[in-house]
Amino acid sequence: MFASGSSIQLARIFGIRIGASPSWFVVLFVFIYLMSDTFQRVLDGSSTQAYLVAVAAVTLFFTSIVLHELGHAIVAQRLGITISGIDLWFFGGVARMSSDSDSPGTELKIAIAGPLVTLGVVGICTALVAAISKDPALHVILFYNSVDISPALALLGFLASINAVVFVFNMVPAFPLDGGRIARAIVWRLTGDRNRSTRVAGRIGEGFAYLLIGFGVFHAVRVHPLNGIWLAVLGLFIAQAARSAIASTAFTERIDGITAADIMDSEPVTMPADLPLSRAEDEFFLRYGWAWFPAVDERGRFLGIVRQDAVDEQMAAGRPALEVAEVVEIGDADGWRVDSDRPLETLLGDERLRDRRALMVVDPEGVLRGVVTIEQVGRAVTAALPRSA
Repeated sequence: MFASGSSIQLARIFGIRIGASPSWFVVLFVFIYLMSDTFQRVLDGSSTQAYLVAVAAVTLFFTSIVLHELGHAIVAQRLGITISGIDLWFFGGVARMSSDSDSPGTELKIAIAGPLVTLGVVGICTALVAAISKDPALHVILFYNSVDISPALALLGFLASINAVVFVFNMVPAFPLDGGRIARAIVWRLTGDRNRSTRVAGRIGEGFAYLLIGFGVFHAVRVHPLNGIWLAVLGLFIAQAARSAIASTAFTERIDGITAADIMDSEPVTMPADLPLSRAEDEFFLRYGWAWFPAVDERGRFLGIVRQDAVDEQMAAGRPALEVAEVVEIGDADGWRVDSDRPLETLLGDERLRDRRALMVVDPEGVLRGVVTIEQVGRAVTAALPRSA
């Protein structure tokens, strides 16, 4: 839902890094402590039993948050957006994408994927409660005092209820919540104006955030201090994210229409794939002093990157006659490609560009048309900034 800082890796799922910020561990232990007290009242059992159920419940809840973010991430990957990881933090989770959506359809598909996963979790848990409980499923999920709740039912009921809350909350049409992104996609499709749709969703996000802050303060004073403070702080984060999104539209309007083709180096230095490594060493690495070069075939199609250490390794092994094609990093070629009509706005948030410092502008036939570097993007952004008087 929001961006986060550095994180500690917990696992990898489908090749996607799952991490957690330090703030998440604080939430984890506080949540377990609070739920232990709740489960002890509901189950009317020992403190040890309540603690174990609480640990299982909170662990499965955060697992469902990861599944929610994986929904976003997997759909984004299928639509051609690279995912650098999923991070858990103080207010939930976030799937970190290399770039923003390039169309309202893409935005809608990515935004709705997470809530659909959460709704599926609610449905599965509710169905299991209905299958094993003698009492109405809703009574178990709401922890009615009149029903007999076992540890398993308490666990399933908790997961169903809290994921239902997550689903409803996320569907509020307030940016940067998923519902706000869905609203942005709809306005974007109707108006054809991405910046306008962001401002609309951002304004709704601001309004919702202020309502949440007010409710949180009221709740802290009149009902439960800890829950009220948490809601108020959450509202502050939503308001900040919404304001940032609105402010960003003023800048994106200034760079609207600028693409990778407009700022790229249209005559990049490329290395022929059939060139012997001995000549590659002399004519490229020693001459230019660069650590890598893009390799192209006889038709100019981009094949991948050739690095100096790979060439040096083969030269040291006594294979100077090998051709460049033998040491090209073909498997990583897609990670270097960018379309010529890629907007400058999306290049700004491209983590591949930040990590690699350059991307290859390739046409639909695979021909390398130019190279766009992070320095070129920086110069284009500087030129678009308003000049002080």
